Amino acid sequence: MLVAKLGLDGHDVGAKFIGRLLRDNGFDVVYLGIRRTPEEVVRAAVDEDVDLIGLSMLSGSHGTLVEKVLEQLAAEADDAPPVVLGGVVPDEDHPRLTRLGVRAIFNAGVPTDEMVARIRELVAEQRGGGH
Repeated sequence: MLVAKLGLDGHDVGAKFIGRLLRDNGFDVVYLGIRRTPEEVVRAAVDEDVDLIGLSMLSGSHGTLVEKVLEQLAAEADDAPPVVLGGVVPDEDHPRLTRLGVRAIFNAGVPTDEMVARIRELVAEQRGGGH
């Protein structure tokens, strides 16, 4: 999977923690780092042929930037990987992001075992294995 921070947000402690958590749970993780553009995220996801994209957002610009990622993925990837979002995403933004195509939103406080289980489900779906 690919983990990245979009936009100008430079706080990456949570993204690094999630990357390590997922590695410890058997996932191959590519961490792109901070201040990435939607184009960089999509290019890396296509080049690395990832099964899932995890975006970490704290800046409040999640709506615009995540929408750009999803639009570009749809245009560039035949079998686009699911996108999940973590960080600080106000509850009132969840329905819109879900309609756009975000498959899961993990705000601070979500138990890590629930997050790992949901990511396993999404990766299995992406690989054609169902649940």
